[in-house]
Amino acid sequence: MRRRTLLLAAASTALLGACEPGGDEASGPLRIATGSPGAVYYRYGSAIAELTRRYLPKVHATVLTTNASKENVAFVLDGRADVAFTQADIAADSESDHPRELAALARIYDDHIHVVVAASGPIAALADLSGHRVSIGAEGSGTAVTANRVLGVNGIAVQRIMLGLDESVTALQEGRIDAFFFSGGLPVTAIDDLAKRFPIHLLNLADSVQPLRRRYGDYYAERVVPASTYAGITATVAIGIANYLVVRASMAEALAYGVTRLLFEGRDELAKAHQAAARLNIRSAISTPPLPLHPGAIRYYRAQKA
Repeated sequence: MRRRTLLLAAASTALLGACEPGGDEASGPLRIATGSPGAVYYRYGSAIAELTRRYLPKVHATVLTTNASKENVAFVLDGRADVAFTQADIAADSESDHPRELAALARIYDDHIHVVVAASGPIAALADLSGHRVSIGAEGSGTAVTANRVLGVNGIAVQRIMLGLDESVTALQEGRIDAFFFSGGLPVTAIDDLAKRFPIHLLNLADSVQPLRRRYGDYYAERVVPASTYAGITATVAIGIANYLVVRASMAEALAYGVTRLLFEGRDELAKAHQAAARLNIRSAISTPPLPLHPGAIRYYRAQKA
């Protein structure tokens, strides 16, 4: 399949509008629920909003700063957001509680669960977290859900503190916590910046993958954080979780089609905001279990096979 790119001329705007299903042009609000400004969701979502403003002129895109996955899904379900980034495990929980209310536009990239500690500290392995002060992520985040699951399957009791990514970075550097969890695509900007000024170590999570899969489903996989990702770290096994872009199942088909098309035809532009966007692949994008693909997204994918 040949790779398509967005035309940077004014004609592309007309082209995108003309190709909407049924001749309808995408229109209306597009509130994008993202996450912390120091993480991937926010940068990716901001880039989608910018492309939307340029190439879907009847769509009014705005970016919402949130506590990420779990809160994002709640925002879509109750109408405070129109599209959202979320982890696959959080999407699965939502589908169980609210069957057929959500649909996916694409599987976009995989997160890596980070457990970050000070390189000079006493914590060298996950079991060493026992009894220590650990930020498990912000209230309403996917990180907090997954962190609690990781600790639970390993039988590790910690002093749980709920901080967002930026607050966790500051607290670790100031010695107010001993470790923090964060789920994000590589590299996470806030962790990258921290590693350049404060030596860190990432804990190996290889032994947690199979227990998580047995208890919660096949949403978790073993993934490596390469040594080149952050200053001073060695290659480390992390836990990978797919990320989806989700909407209400009732979203207008023209809008769902238009946003899905932007993801692929604007991939090079989106990758300038964060390299995670470059990992979008049409073969894996259609795999969003247990969520169904939105009909607008299905229309786009089927057109690529023509």
